[in-house]
Amino acid sequence: MANPTNNYTIPAVSINTAHTGASSKSNELGMRTMQERAFTKRGEQYLLIKSPPASGKSRALMFIALDKLNNQGVKQALVVVPERSIGGSFSNEPLSEFGFHWDWQVEPQWNLCNAPGIDEPRVAKSKVEAVRKFLESDDQILICTHATFRFAFDELGVAAFDNRLIAIDEFHHVSANPDNKLGSQLGELLDRDSAHIVAMTGSYFRGDSEAVLSTVDESKFETVTYTYYEQLNGYRWLKSLDIGYFFYTGRYVDAIAKVLDPTLKTIIHIPNVNARESLKDKEREVNEIMGTLGDWQGIDPATGFHLIKANDGRVLKVADLVDDSDAAKRSFVLTALKDPAANTNRDHVDIIIALGMAKEGFDWIWCEHALTVGYRSSLTEIVQIIGRATRDAKGKERSRFTNLIAEPAAEQVAVSEAVNDMLKAISASLLMEQVLAPRYEFTPKNIGPQEGFDYGEDGYQPNKTNVGINESTGQFHVEVKGLNTPKTPEAARICREDLNEVVTSFIQDKTVLERGLFDQENTLPEELTQLRMGKIIRDRYPELSTDDHETIRQHAIAAMNITQQAKLALGEAASKSGTDETLGSTALIDGVRKFVNVRELDIDLIDRINPFEAAYAILGKAMDAKSLQRIQEVIGGKKISIPEDEARELAMRALQFKTERGRLPTANSADPWEQRMAAGVAAFARYRAQAASAEQEQGK
Repeated sequence: MANPTNNYTIPAVSINTAHTGASSKSNELGMRTMQERAFTKRGEQYLLIKSPPASGKSRALMFIALDKLNNQGVKQALVVVPERSIGGSFSNEPLSEFGFHWDWQVEPQWNLCNAPGIDEPRVAKSKVEAVRKFLESDDQILICTHATFRFAFDELGVAAFDNRLIAIDEFHHVSANPDNKLGSQLGELLDRDSAHIVAMTGSYFRGDSEAVLSTVDESKFETVTYTYYEQLNGYRWLKSLDIGYFFYTGRYVDAIAKVLDPTLKTIIHIPNVNARESLKDKEREVNEIMGTLGDWQGIDPATGFHLIKANDGRVLKVADLVDDSDAAKRSFVLTALKDPAANTNRDHVDIIIALGMAKEGFDWIWCEHALTVGYRSSLTEIVQIIGRATRDAKGKERSRFTNLIAEPAAEQVAVSEAVNDMLKAISASLLMEQVLAPRYEFTPKNIGPQEGFDYGEDGYQPNKTNVGINESTGQFHVEVKGLNTPKTPEAARICREDLNEVVTSFIQDKTVLERGLFDQENTLPEELTQLRMGKIIRDRYPELSTDDHETIRQHAIAAMNITQQAKLALGEAASKSGTDETLGSTALIDGVRKFVNVRELDIDLIDRINPFEAAYAILGKAMDAKSLQRIQEVIGGKKISIPEDEARELAMRALQFKTERGRLPTANSADPWEQRMAAGVAAFARYRAQAASAEQEQGK
């Protein structure tokens, strides 16, 4: 049986919380903090709620929808969820018992998630007909899947939804890409401007790097943001969350024993049969995993759970959601997992083994460990899986997510595949680090103290770089010398609301990760912080000015680098104290202050820091030196030339350099960044000469 210790995994992110209990406290209307915040915006026609799992988005929607139906003249509400199982989150709720004005009541025939039949065009006509009948009725609330809504929209047209509320759950399924059906239908609704829309998501980004909304459409929405920091800090029981990865060689079913602790309530997600880590026999993989837990004793006839006697004498209850050879048997197990006892009785089940299930919308409050083998299909999926372990439950003080990643093999192809998976795992870790951090409010130096922020024992100090924290909102105020300020309301909104989305795009850039992590010898930090981040922002917000592009770039790279440097400062402090733990709810703010105290914080300094410095330090501990060297050889062996868009950006930076210094950068400078700008000017001149020559040839 597995007997893991903390030495087996290297936490990439370790968050400690104040566990104040604020997240579960309700006001006189029965609303928790996030729900109350969202309800204050109930009069908005278009509302986007960004809030983590377990923060109460479904009930927040109920409050808002009922007010729209009863006070705002909206005729009906359609709640649209990605899959049928999530429809249960919007079942009847006696809200008036907790102080609200009305109850949430869905007539049985209008909860189409409970109706028979699957959501495919050839069998969905009955559900489309049900949507039609609902729209013609006097009833107020309908629940259906994304697929049913798409089919109904195609059949009935955009006008059918006039003066109705469309509430889209798990909004990250939408995309601004024209090929995304739900995204294009949402665009039609926004263009017609006759429906109300509430969009809800715990991860406002997609794994395929596509934007969820175009910037034009996004600007139409009023945003309510409730951060992971606020959510976790306000829990009553959960005190810490660890997110990390574990590298293994050989078969994953042999390595899994090193990280699978049978004393923890665990969800294990095994790899898809087509994944590199898979043994191509999912039933055998499940059997071998159960074999590491102890001796099989049979199946519980009441639940369908496997009973396994562990070495310590306990009988573990294991739910197998992988075996799909018998649909009735798996349905029986699923029903047992949905039993209210699963969330009221900690001993109802011990371990769940899944493949494509038990992720989005799956609630098991006792889950202490989400263990995933191989990289999943997207960053969004990783965030959703982590969300399974972040529920608050009595006696549950620590929670963790572990990603098992195969180390590179000797063959070149295998090395490339392993590197890709590793980059994706690190992306997920870095992303969650940013998502879990408090929100930043950056200002130039000496702007003065901001209301609601605590600046420490000495208070706000003029002529110093000040760092303040607002515990109630989960925000940092950080002063940065030389920082630009937004010129337009839209740029201000992006700096206030969307920095995580910008950082996500940066982290998802494969070239950025490869060069930032494994080719540091040949990559200057400014190539990442200025060139790559600059291009990402220009592409994401093409309608904004050059000044606003630069402002957003500065704020985004500051948010990422300050978080990373804070983590490094905490890691160094932990090493000196001989512990891997970061203590206290103020750990991250302490790390920021340590970083600020060492060097005066200015934007030039921030631009000269490799954003992946801290992640590489963790990799150095987690992997053996030979594997790390092998990866560096693969990445470093790629020939890096200056593409035209990067050459143009370097030329623009060179002009800025000339404005500041009175001369252009020179190739023989001792400063590597100045050398790089000079090389960019030369490359851009060559590109322009080639274009002029080609144009001349065409004119002959």
